[in-house]
Amino acid sequence: MKAKEEGILPSEASLEELEKARAASEKEKEEFFNDGSRIVTAENPFDGRDSILLSFAGDIMAHDSVWKNGGYSAIYDDVRDMLRHSDLAFANLETPVCNSKPYATYPSFNVHSDFADAAVEAGFNVFSTANNHSNDQLLTGIQTTDSYFKTLAELSAATERPVYASGLKDGEKADFSYAVIDCKGWKILFLAVTELLNRNDYRSYINYIRTDEKSRTAFEEYVRKLRQDNPCDLFVLSFHTAEPEYILTITKKQTDFYHALLKDGVDVIWANHPHVARDWEVIAGENSKPQKIIFYSQGNTISAQRTNPSFHFPTLIRDYTGDGFITEVRFLKDEDGIRIVNVNPVLITTYITEERHYVIKRLTEDFIKELETAKRAEWPLYLTSRKKIMKNIKGKITWQ
Repeated sequence: MKAKEEGILPSEASLEELEKARAASEKEKEEFFNDGSRIVTAENPFDGRDSILLSFAGDIMAHDSVWKNGGYSAIYDDVRDMLRHSDLAFANLETPVCNSKPYATYPSFNVHSDFADAAVEAGFNVFSTANNHSNDQLLTGIQTTDSYFKTLAELSAATERPVYASGLKDGEKADFSYAVIDCKGWKILFLAVTELLNRNDYRSYINYIRTDEKSRTAFEEYVRKLRQDNPCDLFVLSFHTAEPEYILTITKKQTDFYHALLKDGVDVIWANHPHVARDWEVIAGENSKPQKIIFYSQGNTISAQRTNPSFHFPTLIRDYTGDGFITEVRFLKDEDGIRIVNVNPVLITTYITEERHYVIKRLTEDFIKELETAKRAEWPLYLTSRKKIMKNIKGKITWQ
């Protein structure tokens, strides 16, 4: 495999266009590739064609600073239009949902249904529930979370925006749970697994795999069979990795494993857990058409891991936990098969308001100017620096 082009995949990309973009000046390249600053609700150039738009976010965390002031709907105000513009919007809900227990923060999270409802209302409609916090509230939390999403799936089934989830299951003898999604004539297989748990309690109720070579080989076999038994247009795998948190680099071992899973039938690997955003990779098949994508981590969507921003040292690794991406990926289906025709990573940041509310904001020049006008002390300069730093996280196209 050879990584041939770094940047963001342009609409209707061809090898000639990619070579032209690679040879262009930096200014022309910026104009040619999407950079997340465009208005994502603009007119769809694929109207009348058989395409689907998927958005992939990162971790929704339940630190007390996020939920203690209420107003959960406001968390998503700045990204609601973008999420609802997507046909499917994916998020990793890193907390149980248990109304019979109080809200709880790290290290054993818990929220009530109103917190999760706000994410659904904002537009997220595909959730991973398999992660290292799945059993924070033991079996009760696992079962109430599973029940919450099953009820939501039933209630939303006949609506314009059904809700799906994968990650929890009925017990030791049950196979992994997965969702088969029918959307706009596309059939999408969605599986969420974790290879990391903070505790061993009731792990048989979670889509859990071990990290040893034997377990990974068995998982590859499971993936191949699942794809064979469920013919679909796209197979999306949410993978909660056991890699260390707060590390920007990607190991060859993990890359090799993900590429093996792509060969087993997965089309989108959406990894999470590092809590910092990492590079991403588009894979072009033998026909030179971009077909598959790996997100090595989208970072946090909302969290309070950056409670005290390092205003004067914005390069500290803890400050990366406050920024992430919601990435739009458009797939097109025609006589040439299914391929990726556009990727647009939208940079977001967790912003702390003067009232100490934690909200998601698109990290744009316009938002920074708003902060300057509002005289928000160190925030404008800090986010200007963070925006420049996050430009170093980018995608590449790899030819097989």
